[in-house]
Amino acid sequence: MKAFSEFKQFIMRGNVIDMAVGVIFGVAFGAIVTSMVNDILMPPIGRLLGGVNFSDLFINLTSTEYATLSEARAADAAVIAYGAFINTIINFIIIAFVLFLIVRSANRIMKASQQQAPVAPPPATKDCPYCLSKIPEKATRCPACTTQLGELT
Repeated sequence: MKAFSEFKQFIMRGNVIDMAVGVIFGVAFGAIVTSMVNDILMPPIGRLLGGVNFSDLFINLTSTEYATLSEARAADAAVIAYGAFINTIINFIIIAFVLFLIVRSANRIMKASQQQAPVAPPPATKDCPYCLSKIPEKATRCPACTTQLGELT
């Protein structure tokens, strides 16, 4: 039962929950990028290259002929689906570029926030001439030894 309570404590930490939310957003973002590549970017590129559908490009490793990749996969034929691989590489490049932009922006924001926060100067202090404790510059009585400082500087 102790392992369960330790596990519960681990899960309830803020950074684990933040990481889980980040993973969920990452999966959703990946789906958006995959759709953008497959449905928006690759069709015009394929059209420019003579009507090629990249997701259907494959090398058949069997002696049977298949017209499309889906036919070959339905027949459990051994194929090298290099068109899908090209789409995956493009997905990766887009995701890496977007992550680069996000990290670069976050670094700029962090740097700007660090520069804007002025560091307060330490309060001016003086030493009590009797007990040598540090006291505020404008103090007229030492809080340590209660000596009246009066005109002392």
